[in-house]
Amino acid sequence: MRKLRYLSLLLAAMLFKGCGAPERGNKRIVVENTLDRDRSLETVSVELSLLGLLEPEGELSIVDADTGKPLVSQVVDGNGDGTGDTVLFQPEIKANSEQVFEVKVRDAVMEVDGDPTCYSRFVPERTDDYAWENDRVAFRTYGPTAQKMVEDGIQGGTLSSGMDAWLKRVKYPIINKWYKKELETDGSYHEDTGEGVDNFHVGASRGVGGIAVKADTVYHFSKNFVQWKNYDNGPLRTSFSLTYADWDAAGKKISETKYISLDRGSHLSRFEIGISGVDMFSTGLTLHEKDGAIGVSPDQGWISYWEPHEDSELGTGIVVPNGQMTGHDHYITDAKDKSNLFAHIKTTKGKAVYYAGFGWKKSGQFNTKEQWEAYLEKFAEQLDNPLVVKVQ
Repeated sequence: MRKLRYLSLLLAAMLFKGCGAPERGNKRIVVENTLDRDRSLETVSVELSLLGLLEPEGELSIVDADTGKPLVSQVVDGNGDGTGDTVLFQPEIKANSEQVFEVKVRDAVMEVDGDPTCYSRFVPERTDDYAWENDRVAFRTYGPTAQKMVEDGIQGGTLSSGMDAWLKRVKYPIINKWYKKELETDGSYHEDTGEGVDNFHVGASRGVGGIAVKADTVYHFSKNFVQWKNYDNGPLRTSFSLTYADWDAAGKKISETKYISLDRGSHLSRFEIGISGVDMFSTGLTLHEKDGAIGVSPDQGWISYWEPHEDSELGTGIVVPNGQMTGHDHYITDAKDKSNLFAHIKTTKGKAVYYAGFGWKKSGQFNTKEQWEAYLEKFAEQLDNPLVVKVQ
């Protein structure tokens, strides 16, 4: 396993505390929860410039000011320039209360073996997938070689800009393990041996959160991604970008990029779309056999699909924050893989954000459509009422 440089892992903080490593501290971070319920597994981000730590020399640590307990944290490249500029952490905050955290820098950095909880990578050994995961869910999508194989009639290719769901039911990383199992052993990730299974069909559908542009009564969309770039892997977030070749939507030339991130504890990936050629697009959930139940909340900005799925059940969902969802379309057609539940999203200066993901009954987190939709409601409420963060 390759070595990864984690910033402010709990283990590292405890180790340095025990060894008496020197600390340098300055700023404090105050986090306020304005909702009437406790909150956890929400990521707080603070720019290092606000902390006076543009280039911290050593290990950045976030510590609960009341208990002295260090939190898991991660420095990420928020603006994509190749340099860490933002620190992330996930506090537990009681209802209608605030909590204070101290920012400290220790003189040493600890290296940890293994793949981080939130992980993504390009997968050239399986044609050219791009895959990502956290402790709850996993996804993948497809690159130009897989597209060319289909166009050249070569078996094993995939032509799709849809988002595939890998149904994991363990908290530890499985991407590298499953690819190795599929490519180097007699086993297969299409069989569930206790960790989960790849049995989610995407095809030409939107899968879980692929985008489309509607012209008249027809939805148009891109082919496979043509470029990728990884920004962050760590205990709290993985992030990367995908670029697509320009594509046509009934005479409109569309340019599309996706900046995707996934945080620890979340069932939904965050998609930031950069698009030109239109001021509105749609993002969809595949309807597979069309035997599931849809759910829509125009006020909160989410759509949901709960369906039977082999020997279990599966919920998929999309949440669109900030009132950017302008409508939805339960689109049914006889064309293979083209039936999707769409959310329509307006753009601002060529950009828009939405969240897309799933909950699998067999993973033990959601047993019913009502539980899955309650999760989407809570997720949407938290987006509309973010934790208030102040630096002192």
